[in-house]
Amino acid sequence: MSNGDPGELVLRGRGIVPGVVEAEALVTRDPISGFGGIDVATGTIIEPRHELYGVCFTGKALVFPGAKGSSGWSGFFQSTRLLGTAPAAFVFDVITTKAVLGAIVTRIPTVVEATPAPLDVIRTGDLLRVDGDLGIVTVRKPLSP
Repeated sequence: MSNGDPGELVLRGRGIVPGVVEAEALVTRDPISGFGGIDVATGTIIEPRHELYGVCFTGKALVFPGAKGSSGWSGFFQSTRLLGTAPAAFVFDVITTKAVLGAIVTRIPTVVEATPAPLDVIRTGDLLRVDGDLGIVTVRKPLSP
C-alpha cells in the first residue's frame, strides 16, 4: 500500500467530491452531529459528549465514521464553507446519504470506503493528501523529534 516511501501509506477508496488537498488529519471514531453539534462560526465541535468537544476542525482533513442526526447535517456543514470554517477534506469510513450530501454541498474533497480502513491507520496529526478525483488518501506520519 506504500509508494516506496516507508513513511507513506496509500489508501484507495471512492472519490465523492473532486479536488485534491493536503491537510493535517483530525480523527474521531464518533459520528458528528451537524445540527447542534458544531459551531459553524468557529468550526468547533460543541456536542457535549463528543470525544472532540471543543476541538476546531477548520482546515483539517476530518476523518470520521460519518454523520448522525437529522438531514440538517449538510446545511450546517455548508455554512462552515460559506463562513470559511470548513474542514479541508472529509474521509468517511462508511458512506451514508447524510455524509455524502454534506460533502457535496460543502464542496470539499471527499473519499469514502477506503482500504485499509482509515480509522485503523490514520491518526490525528498525520499529514494527508486527499484526492477526491482518484479516491486516494496518502498518509504521511509526522517525523519523530
